[in-house]
Amino acid sequence: MNLLAELRRRFRPALAHFTADVDPLLDMIRPSQPQHGDYQANCAMPLQKIVGRPPREVAQQLIERLELDDLCEAPTIAGPGFINLRLKDAWLAEQAGQAVRDERIGVAPAESPRTYVIDYSAPNVAKPMHVGHIRSTVIGDALYRTLGFLGHRVISDNHLGDWGKQFGMVIYGYKHFRDEARYQDDPVTELARLYQLVHQIIEHQAGKPTRGPAPLDQLPSLSEPHPNLERRVLDETARLHRGEEENLRLWKEFMPACLSALHQVYDRLGVRFDHELGESYYDDRLSKVVEDVQAKGVAEESEGAICIFIHEFPAPMIIRKSDGSFLYATTDLATIQYRMETWRPDAILYVVDHRQSEHFEKLFAAARLWGYSDVELMHVSFGTVMGEDKRPFKAREGDPVGLESLLDEAVERAYRLACEIDEKKPEGPQLSEAERREVAEVVGIGALKYADLSQNRTSDYVFSFDKMCALDGNTAPYMQMAYTRVCGIYRKGGVDISTLRDAETPIVLSHPAERQLAVALLRYSEALDEVVKDYRPSQLTSYLFDLAKTYSGFFESCPVLKAETEELRRSRLLLCDLTARTIKQGLDLLGIGVVDKM
Repeated sequence: MNLLAELRRRFRPALAHFTADVDPLLDMIRPSQPQHGDYQANCAMPLQKIVGRPPREVAQQLIERLELDDLCEAPTIAGPGFINLRLKDAWLAEQAGQAVRDERIGVAPAESPRTYVIDYSAPNVAKPMHVGHIRSTVIGDALYRTLGFLGHRVISDNHLGDWGKQFGMVIYGYKHFRDEARYQDDPVTELARLYQLVHQIIEHQAGKPTRGPAPLDQLPSLSEPHPNLERRVLDETARLHRGEEENLRLWKEFMPACLSALHQVYDRLGVRFDHELGESYYDDRLSKVVEDVQAKGVAEESEGAICIFIHEFPAPMIIRKSDGSFLYATTDLATIQYRMETWRPDAILYVVDHRQSEHFEKLFAAARLWGYSDVELMHVSFGTVMGEDKRPFKAREGDPVGLESLLDEAVERAYRLACEIDEKKPEGPQLSEAERREVAEVVGIGALKYADLSQNRTSDYVFSFDKMCALDGNTAPYMQMAYTRVCGIYRKGGVDISTLRDAETPIVLSHPAERQLAVALLRYSEALDEVVKDYRPSQLTSYLFDLAKTYSGFFESCPVLKAETEELRRSRLLLCDLTARTIKQGLDLLGIGVVDKM
């Protein structure tokens, strides 16, 4: 059960007596500080302007209209009119017992399921993934998992950059600069080098600071035989888009190796996609899209180009250039058209960094003008991963850090942490080398993901290996250790927890720490609703961190295996079990695993 949703449901008819505009007031019912109760309703103060009475009097009238006797102790009024609510211990214990026996641990599926399409990750296929891709990938995956768990139909689509200018750069580089031996040995690395080299020469010709595989003193001799290289690259791109035999053959040759490299990274991250429909998939739709947009009076010709003029923006959105070529905006419109025809979603979420905000504002406005007004189009934007110097996180040579090398470093640090923990155990090391390596992979990848997901997604954040691998604070290892601690209790006590669950053992809340833990556990559903409300996985990480801290307080205050009575022992074991299951499932919704031993 969602406690907050149930309380708001109970408040709705009482509030409706005072005003028809109830929803803003329901939002003012929130969890409270423990010293005030479990929840607090702060809606009496704004109601005083409507009712014309003092807020404490309004609060009293509200209480008289509430039907909470089965759920809460008698509500109390504090300060200028705050209504404090304390859940009944017996009701809490009953709800916790139901959650123990529920596979979904108390989270009910959505009453009105929606269809979501989530567009995330979307790397350029022609070059390796780097640290900049981590945010889109893990935020999108967490939303995909969470929405699916809540009962929605969710379709993930990795809109790969597999058809644009970057392939014109790779094709030109392959034709003029490739090292055949390197290409045969490791095609992906060589193609990445060629992409960087062509980009470096273009920057040199434009008089910009350059970095890349070629030494600076070699750039003039590399540049001279290839004047106006950017124009030449665009010509190679145009030949590919026209389907000219050689460029199309090279593109088909490059793609399998490039995709294989991407999937190796996704496999380590535990990320899967329902579809990977890249830009190339929509190429044959683009002309028809432009024709249809024109036919509906949405676009018009301007200086030879076809443009959509949107009154909120000074510059139009160009969908076909004067030379007949198409743009990303054209592909994005074609993508919306395809998704609406194929999946008929209620919402399409684009998990893309904040620098693309204006593009998506224009795109969504154009799509609505085109006729797609019945779908939620949402740019789930996010900030930048920063280094300790508060600048975008980059390697010493100035290039973005490769994502695979970042994963390797995270796993290696987690391995050292696992060895340190194992060596310090009072009974001596317990893990084999293989087990330490397995723990390192789960903990390292989890730490990297959690470090990102625990941030407010719209903010920049400073990346720190030391902080993300810490065993205290809001980190994945702290959550994983809490889960492992429960597994250790089972082992030490020889507990068959599944049998205990099936026995329908009652939950007993005899100590304040037990009660506080029960309340925290029953707020899991609320946390998931908060994630979906504004598409922020950090709401779930905050909840899990609070739960783990609450469990730590319970563990210190309430003996489990040495509880005073067998009834209390069984009850506390089930509270431990519910905590472990909630942490495990919550982390799984974030794409993070757990281990039984660390």
